[in-house]
Formats: sequence, C-alpha cells, structure tokens
Amino acid sequence: MKKILFPVLAAVLAASGVQAQDWAKAKLEKSPRHTEFIKIKHDNREVESFIAYPEVKEKATAVVVIHEIFGLSDWARELTDELAAEGYIAIAPDLLWGKGTNGGGTVELGQTGVQRAIGSLPQDQITADLNAAVAYVSKLDSCNGKVVVVGFCWGGGQTIDFASKNKDIKAALSFYGPIPNDVSGLSKITAPLYGFYGENDNRVDAGIPRATDAMKAAGKFYEPVIYTGAGHGFMRGGEDPQGREADKKARDDAWKRVREILKKI
Repeated sequence: MKKILFPVLAAVLAASGVQAQDWAKAKLEKSPRHTEFIKIKHDNREVESFIAYPEVKEKATAVVVIHEIFGLSDWARELTDELAAEGYIAIAPDLLWGKGTNGGGTVELGQTGVQRAIGSLPQDQITADLNAAVAYVSKLDSCNGKVVVVGFCWGGGQTIDFASKNKDIKAALSFYGPIPNDVSGLSKITAPLYGFYGENDNRVDAGIPRATDAMKAAGKFYEPVIYTGAGHGFMRGGEDPQGREADKKARDDAWKRVREILKKI
C-alpha cells in the first residue's frame, strides 16, 4: 500500500489542539503494573517504546499499540497500561522517535512539532518500526508468541496498512482509522480486521463500504461496528472526565468488544 498521508485529518485535529491529559497521566502513575521505556533497535535505527506488563500467572498474548496523530501521549501510554490490566503485554513504540531535539520523539517535539513531523514519516520506516516491535515483544520470555495490533485515529489507518504487510499478527483492531482510497492492498491482509467507528464521524465512516466490498471480494474477514452518537476519537474522549456521554458509552462498549476479541486469539 502507498504511503499514508492524511493532511485533512491533521488539519482537523491540529485545529482542535491536544487537550490536557493530566487525568491520563494521573491514572498511569497509580498503576500497580510494571511499566518502562525501552529502546528497540533495527537496522541503523532505534525506537523508544513504552511497555506495560500484566500481573498474570501464565505467558500472555502481546498487543502492539499504534498511537494517534498526537504521538506517544500520556493517554496513549495510559491506554497501553489498560491493556496490560486486561492481562496482555502491551507495547507502544514512539514512531516519532528521532524527529525531536537530540534525537528524541513526542515529548521533545511538543504539540506543534508532533503535528508537523508525523506527516513526514516515511511509510517504510513506520512499517520497519512496527515489525521490530512485533518481533521484540513476541520473543519475550513472558509472551506466548501471539501478537495483536491495535491503532487509533492515524494509528488506526496505520493498523490497516500494517496488517497488509505483516503476516505474523493474529488480529488487527482499527479504531476510527481512515480507509485508504486505494483498497488493492486490503487483499494482502491475512489476519481478521476489526473496525471501531463513531456514528458522527462521516469523514472516516464514508470509507467503510469501500473496505467492506474490497475485503468481501478478497475473501477476507472485516467486521466494522459503528457506535451510536460517538464522534471521532471516542476512546480518548470517552475517558476524559469532561468527555461527551455518547463517547463514554461508546468507549465502554468498545472495551467489551476488545475483551471478547482478544479472548479468542
């Protein structure tokens, strides 16, 4: 699939700005689970990643989290820890690593810098970073070798693209990720693809029929669900104490679905 660039998406989100996520940071700081930043190396590159471990007795399935257009934010890390709370090893690479001051990433770039930098990321580099994250986490002693990919917003679009390129992942969960105009790459997807969409997000939802037809024609599994009254970004917005009620309900319903999907892996 071709390089994914979403200038309209970037403009819309940049206009709204990144809301303060102190609530996400506070929840993360209270987590009883082991979390840490690690460096994943591949080729001549290294990528800082946030990893959270579940408190479980047996080896666990791993989940690679692909962050929003806002980068590896406090919410992205808190969401990663929530997956660990559900019993999964969760890892979120900072795909902006190397773009910031002194080779840093999201934190060093700041809000304005993140929004400028994310559209310039080479698609091949994104794929290589994600491949490295999958390889790293699958080989951990505490992992059972199974890896799922979950992405949000920009990361939801990247999830679809990555699923067409990596044959080792067991499932791909795309949250309100834009459907590519060129759907030819969808035929290369081997893992089941699950879509999560807000009803009031036609900019993204308009592409669902295109994906449905393409996946059906290719004999692939694609299950989109649209959550009533929810808008774009309802997983983050629904967790925000100031968020809309429809987004909060959609988030709760989506989490139930995530649990059901992951239990089947």
